[in-house]
Amino acid sequence: MTILPPDPDLTALRIQLARLRAERGWSFDELARRSGLARRTLIDLEHGHTTGSVTTWHSLSHAFDVPLEDLLSTMCSSHTPPGPQAPNNP
Repeated sequence: MTILPPDPDLTALRIQLARLRAERGWSFDELARRSGLARRTLIDLEHGHTTGSVTTWHSLSHAFDVPLEDLLSTMCSSHTPPGPQAPNNP
């Protein structure tokens, strides 16, 4: 039997992106300038039209000056993330 991991909470990730941008008062143009990403890419990410690549999220973590793992950990907000805090499953 194959045990699949839980689905990532991509809505939470989009909300995190919007929250970080709003906290800084940045427009899509400003975030594009700071991240090197296209404005259209940022709009598509925030509106759920694309999930982005690891390179995209890496660029965003640098633009926001937050660790990549902090940014992406929001995808586990609807379930227990993997690691030591997860219950042991024999």
